[in-house]
Amino acid sequence: MAEFIAFIPEKLIQFILVTLLSLVIGLAQRRLHTEKDEFKVFGTDRTFTFIGILGYILYIVDDKTLLPYLGGWLTLSVLLVIYYIFKHKELNTYGITTIVVGLITYCIPPLVITQPAWLYILVVVTVLIFSELKSSFVEISQKFDKDEFITLAKFLIIAGVILPIVPDKQIVPFINLTPFNVWIAVVVISAISYLSYLLRKFVFAKSGIIISGVLGGIYSSTATTVVLSRKSKNLSNQNEVHQYASAIILSMAVMYFRILVLMTIFNIQLAAYLLPVFLIMIVFSTIWGIAIFFKAEKRNVVEDDKIMIDKNPLEFRVAIIFTLLFIAFSFINYYVIETFGVSGLNVLSWIVGFIDIDPFLLNIFQGKYDVKSNAIALATFQAIISNNILKTGYAMIFARKSLRKPIITGMGAIILVNAILLLFFL
Repeated sequence: MAEFIAFIPEKLIQFILVTLLSLVIGLAQRRLHTEKDEFKVFGTDRTFTFIGILGYILYIVDDKTLLPYLGGWLTLSVLLVIYYIFKHKELNTYGITTIVVGLITYCIPPLVITQPAWLYILVVVTVLIFSELKSSFVEISQKFDKDEFITLAKFLIIAGVILPIVPDKQIVPFINLTPFNVWIAVVVISAISYLSYLLRKFVFAKSGIIISGVLGGIYSSTATTVVLSRKSKNLSNQNEVHQYASAIILSMAVMYFRILVLMTIFNIQLAAYLLPVFLIMIVFSTIWGIAIFFKAEKRNVVEDDKIMIDKNPLEFRVAIIFTLLFIAFSFINYYVIETFGVSGLNVLSWIVGFIDIDPFLLNIFQGKYDVKSNAIALATFQAIISNNILKTGYAMIFARKSLRKPIITGMGAIILVNAILLLFFL
């Protein structure tokens, strides 16, 4: 087959590719415009195919100065401007999407001739997707409120402006702590929180309570446990109670997955070492959460009335608090390890579970402390178990009585399995 293709002239292959790609774009435009309103556009399948062929001919005629090609582009642009003027005058419409797509089609031949295949295919695929998603973009834009782009701007500032300019030099000589290490942790945590926010608001806006629990686990399983436990007091149906319990347990499963992702980003060797344990905990927690859901006699999905979706995940106050905690744990971890060794780290890991485990975990994942990997692994799971005990306490305090039993049973089973794995694996 390769030998047969080698005998085919290169320009013939290029011409066929240009023709087919242009035709595909034209067919997509025809699908978007019914026969009823075809007169509103300057052309569809054949027209776009001819635009691509014209661009190819004018490009290969003189590929040095490109004067014929540029002249063709100018001529096409003038014709499209004339078309737009008459379109606006006769139909009083302002859209120029089809015109822009026509100009992109004219640019396909140079891409086919000079660029790798993945690039011009990517251009065509992007044009097709964005042309088809017009109605979807309209629906998404209607969900945006006035602060949505401010939230996006905050994330871009955190990740794209501050991160590249912070220095990667140690603050103090005896601790492996640099402004870059601190801020990259802030960026990763902010990105995960922002992803949870976007999924909840734009993808699963009308989801049930189960999805809310899963997405809440991406943001904070502790906060999810507190919020859902408090809301459970307003429930009257026992089937709904089981769904709230299931959502809380599933948020814990996602918590294990989130920590595994963070570990993979900051300490790939440790993540590879602990992967079997995390997979067991994720699967076990997920099965238990699903089992609670199916325990209900009726499994009508309980609708979620926007739990936590309006909470801004990128408040600078939150970022500052996380930064201060991260720096504090850098000094605390160093002092504890230098003074008390591994035993001190073990005690500290149990304590931080009742405060905030993310700054502690990210610090020991990044920090190059004088301890072995198995000691860091042990401290990681001890902090997780401690935090799970805290969530169990929150459920006992805030949840209604009928919700306490399935939650405490589920959380207790998760804590027990985690402890067993900790003893036998680590």
